[in-house]
Amino acid sequence: MSVHRLSEPEIAAMLAEFPGWTLRADGHAIERTFKFADFNQAFGFMTRVALYADKVDHHPEWSNVYNTVEVALTTHDAGGLSTRDAAMARAIEGYL
Repeated sequence: MSVHRLSEPEIAAMLAEFPGWTLRADGHAIERTFKFADFNQAFGFMTRVALYADKVDHHPEWSNVYNTVEVALTTHDAGGLSTRDAAMARAIEGYL
């Protein structure tokens, strides 16, 4: 299945919709760092996102250290950002 890579104006619109996210230096992903009260809350957040990601078959690149979760979203099939990343960012924001 072919996935459309977003244009620069489309990426700008996506970033305007999700002000907590930033464009990665290479322009191929958006990133955000989330801080929680403790590890349990961070892991619970990751679990909710993981269940959604598996359901829609679009998985974040992420890492977790204690109460901090770093997330990057990109669509490898598109070679950069796609509407799938916007949908994932929207879902992630809903899990906060």
